[in-house]
Amino acid sequence: MMRMRKGQLSIALVCVVLGIMLAVQFRATQGIRSDVTFQRIEDLSARLKAIEQERDGLLEEVHELRQKAGGGKELQNIKMGAGIVALRGPGVVVTIDDSQKIAKAGENPNLYVIHDDDLLKVINELRAAGAEAISVNGQRLIATSEIRCAGPTLSVNNTRYTPPYEILAIGDPKTLDNALKMRGGIVETLRFWGIQINISKSDNIVVPAYKSSFRFDHARAVESGEGGAR
Repeated sequence: MMRMRKGQLSIALVCVVLGIMLAVQFRATQGIRSDVTFQRIEDLSARLKAIEQERDGLLEEVHELRQKAGGGKELQNIKMGAGIVALRGPGVVVTIDDSQKIAKAGENPNLYVIHDDDLLKVINELRAAGAEAISVNGQRLIATSEIRCAGPTLSVNNTRYTPPYEILAIGDPKTLDNALKMRGGIVETLRFWGIQINISKSDNIVVPAYKSSFRFDHARAVESGEGGAR
């Protein structure tokens, strides 16, 4: 009987010890889970704060870009100046064709046909008179445009044309017209050789956009702080 009671007591003690151990382990596990959850919350908070800072930085950058662009107006002016958009406005239409006169004996027949320098002189007069956009036979003239003789034709933006040549120029019609027709000017000189040139003023000139692509093999943009040529 005593042996049975001692055995029951031993079993009870073992159960008590196991219960205490299970309770301690449960509490420890709960503590670990709490620490992990707290750590995750801290990580998420840090990430959220970093994303918010990045967002604020991007919003500030967008605001600065909008201010620099002047609400898009400055960017539009740059596009217009570069010639990559079509423009409309008042101006003049200049049509030039070869002379119908027959060269006299001993005269140079080239004096009676249009050359690249003839067109260039007309264009320079228009630019000097304030022309804001110019095209020749539908080719928009930009900073890199060329006008040169190519046999019996003229090349404009690497596209060949035969006469007549039509020049469209946007600007003050009266000023442009007077600049071309001044005494001793280019129009008077060309007409002396019989070159046919007609000038008409218009309130609605449409100069097309530059159609070719831009290519820069040697030039590059100068970064802020870079010096000039050495």
